[in-house]
Amino acid sequence: MRLLRKRVAAGFTLGEVLVALLLLAVGILGALGTQVAALRTRQESGLMSRGVHLAASLAERMRANAAQMRLGDAINPYLQLRYQAGEGAPPRAPADCYGAGRCDSAQLARFDIDDTVAALHAGFPGGRIAVCRDTVVWNDAGKALAWECAGSAGAPVVIKLGWHVRRAAGAAPPAPAVAVMLGTGAP
Repeated sequence: MRLLRKRVAAGFTLGEVLVALLLLAVGILGALGTQVAALRTRQESGLMSRGVHLAASLAERMRANAAQMRLGDAINPYLQLRYQAGEGAPPRAPADCYGAGRCDSAQLARFDIDDTVAALHAGFPGGRIAVCRDTVVWNDAGKALAWECAGSAGAPVVIKLGWHVRRAAGAAPPAPAVAVMLGTGAP
């Protein structure tokens, strides 16, 4: 007579499969979280790069327009630049000072300002810019750049540029992200 042997089934149980699926799901969620953080960082670093470029471009334009920079602070058009996206009318289109367009130094200053404001409005969420004389650009209490300008006539000209980033509800408005100093005194 032949003895029947009991065969033991080989494979995974339902419990093992569920644990494996749970671990896989946790791993996928972790990878998604990392991807979202990387995308957010990429966007913020892109804004920072464009912000530095925009502020440096305006600084070079101001240096190139020496006639307007020699004017007194009260009538220097660059030092009157204060703009915040979302407040008032959208920026006007800049006059044509390229190519065959001929502009004097005052028209060129207006062109520079309008072109900068249009770029800020189009490329930065909640963009804000201020050009002023400032001796204290950094706020030690807030550990950030400050929008306030506390400069006298001999203080350096500073371009301050900022925009909205993700922040918690009820958080303070964002400080400037970029501050470019033109020089160490009156131009």
